[in-house]
Amino acid sequence: MSYESDILRNWYLLFHYGSPEEILEGVGFEAAGLPNGCLEFPVATVELAGLEGPIGRALDIGCAVGRSSLEMTKVADEVIGIDFSQSFVDVADEVSRGEVVSYHRYREMHLSDSLQVRLPDGVQPERASFEQGDAMNLRDDLGQFDLVHAANLLCRLTEPQIFLDRLPSLVSDGGTLVMATPATWMEDYTPAKNRPQGLTLDYLKGHLSGTFELKQVVEVPFLIREHQRKLQLSTSQASIWTK
Repeated sequence: MSYESDILRNWYLLFHYGSPEEILEGVGFEAAGLPNGCLEFPVATVELAGLEGPIGRALDIGCAVGRSSLEMTKVADEVIGIDFSQSFVDVADEVSRGEVVSYHRYREMHLSDSLQVRLPDGVQPERASFEQGDAMNLRDDLGQFDLVHAANLLCRLTEPQIFLDRLPSLVSDGGTLVMATPATWMEDYTPAKNRPQGLTLDYLKGHLSGTFELKQVVEVPFLIREHQRKLQLSTSQASIWTK
């Protein structure tokens, strides 16, 4: 499915901004039966960075519709969110400007309800900016960041090594890198010759260990509702690194 499709936009807005009640309405079970945190994935991956005090700059690569970027504004003076989808970037920008953003939550795929995005509590949207970009061809003048966050991006890249090779120049000395991936390597996205030959974590260690120190590895569950009878429950392996 194209990342510019209205359906995907609707799914991701619910995934990022929907309350547990909105996500689970009509599905036949409650949040108590689900893994902890699976309804707040864009928040959970930012919190893994463990940053309690203020930092200068943060970068969210593969920001989708922007929830993680906005969460970063709680600790960072400047946040840049970058995504390949212009549709995602446009709606993230609309949310950050406080505009009324409506979307559809599907009961069945031919029937939907209209919901509106609510700006999350405690965020500082004036600190965030969003732009369209390619993780394998990021602009040269981005500079360096105290926090770089890339969630569910790596296994959607045609040549992930290009992205990994760029990371040392993006993270400041002493800075933090949060890399989360479900490791769903598929030919539609990544040719076999460009995928890890073994475990994805070993692949990351091979590319990052010369510059970064691995601090923690944790599985982070997430749930995406397509409609009330089809929900994707997955986990993303998150690794936290310091430069």
